[in-house]
Amino acid sequence: MIVSLQSVLQFAQQKGIAVGAFNVTNMESIRAIIGAAEETKKPVILNWAEVHAPYISMEEAINLMLFYGGRASVPVCLNLDHGSSFESCTKAMHLGFTGVMIDASSKPFDENVAITKEVVHEAHALGVGVEAELGHILSQEHGQTAETVNKDQTYTHPQEAKKFADLTGVDALAISFGTAHGLYLEKPVLDLNRITLCRQAKDMPYVMHGGSGLSKEEFQTAVRNGIRKINFYTYMSLAGGEAVKKAMDTKHPGDHIFFHDIPDVAVKAMQECVKTAILTFALEI
Repeated sequence: MIVSLQSVLQFAQQKGIAVGAFNVTNMESIRAIIGAAEETKKPVILNWAEVHAPYISMEEAINLMLFYGGRASVPVCLNLDHGSSFESCTKAMHLGFTGVMIDASSKPFDENVAITKEVVHEAHALGVGVEAELGHILSQEHGQTAETVNKDQTYTHPQEAKKFADLTGVDALAISFGTAHGLYLEKPVLDLNRITLCRQAKDMPYVMHGGSGLSKEEFQTAVRNGIRKINFYTYMSLAGGEAVKKAMDTKHPGDHIFFHDIPDVAVKAMQECVKTAILTFALEI
């Protein structure tokens, strides 16, 4: 069943857990994510980001998300991840997304507030939830690590998080505390207590981006400290790719390889990866 972002966030707040938000780049990834959610009987968020457009357009993605999400036996939120503008967020809402993230974190605080507030006004009128970002999520693939950045300039300030949330009315806030997008080139240095400080300043759903690659203990400490939504994609996709490679490597010369068998190998591997992530975020394993 398809639900709003507010609905899954409320569930996470009440249970003291985090809901997994997994990015989709094709039909197979959607099948894997929905399959894992149904197997664990947990709500889930399907993310589509503008950076995925070379693989699948927003229009193609939402139609598949609506199809599979509408038939799922668990609550499914359809979310725009890292929306770059008011226009892209508005387009997503009218196509059927039930949550949008407006990412104006690279802009000055006041400008981030103004853009986010405009998106919130439009979204809430349509019953759509809004996530924003404050601080800067690192990117190890571009040479940034938690040890090489100025934490005061990059990490989210708790009082600024409160001020931002109060001014915008946003439903969830992605905060920076040391995680990074992409594959970790080295172990991240996390400031997990910053989540607690943000929560003490403003008790609301906080979001972790760059979640792939952390340990079970790091994930669960973040959840206990106040993270209620965790974005997870890189290691899910890697699991699918590695499974296909392994399957192909076991083929003998002369063996037939049918393309219709390949996606199923990836789906099964990704579903197992997502299932483990969901249960980890729910503090059940």
